[in-house]
Amino acid sequence: MQAADITATKGIHVKVGNLEMRLAESAAEVVAAQALRYRVFYEEMKARPTPEMAAKGLDFDHFDDYCDHLLTFDHDRGSGPEAVIGTYRLLRREAAARAGGFYTAGEYDIGKLLALPGEIVEPGRSCVDAAYRNRSTLALLWNGLAAYCQHHEGLLFFGCGSLHGTDPEALAVPLSYLHHYHLAPEELRVRALDSRYVDMNILPRDAIDGRRALAALPPLLKGYLRAGGFVGDGAVIDEQFNTTDVCIIVKTDLVTDRYLKRFVPAE
Repeated sequence: MQAADITATKGIHVKVGNLEMRLAESAAEVVAAQALRYRVFYEEMKARPTPEMAAKGLDFDHFDDYCDHLLTFDHDRGSGPEAVIGTYRLLRREAAARAGGFYTAGEYDIGKLLALPGEIVEPGRSCVDAAYRNRSTLALLWNGLAAYCQHHEGLLFFGCGSLHGTDPEALAVPLSYLHHYHLAPEELRVRALDSRYVDMNILPRDAIDGRRALAALPPLLKGYLRAGGFVGDGAVIDEQFNTTDVCIIVKTDLVTDRYLKRFVPAE
């Protein structure tokens, strides 16, 4: 495998072998990302689409118009939208103001983050085609996100990380693990909105095998934590997406080159 080559192309360009990550450059590429999101979230993970989404086979909302869309391409599949195999959408402070706020604000009180000086970035709708869920693609996701935040001088990034399923009791181990081992410090500790708050402190700390609990988390959520990320206070049930969400907060200075090299080894 080749080491990642990061250069500035509209702020971000990451390439590893035949895989490339960059920002969407056309409406057709954004639609390709929305189609991938639909396949993963609605067809594979059994989220509940609106009738309009189902008719179009696309996952979309009004935030898409204000986000930068970071896409992963497999050039063995072509050079256009058909090559899109992974996506992140990224919302910065100024764009969120135009959009009416951050997506996460619909689940959490993020006032503490909004009060911070400088840029903050909200990544979301991250997904990868089932055939590409491996080390190389995870490397691109991390390199792309880190390069984007560096380019925009982002202080931190935050957003909703998801556990599959909507029964907190069935998710007692991961939720309790996150609460006991990764709760954000007070100055960054956002809290789930009162109307949606689900207590994560279900099991006592001494009832949890921390190593096994971490290993069982979804890869992207596990990656955030291994980069030094934290979670907010309380979880939120998302019935539409068939998930239980936690709020992830990662200070960008914790996402170091040393950490990223774990995912992109030299040839």
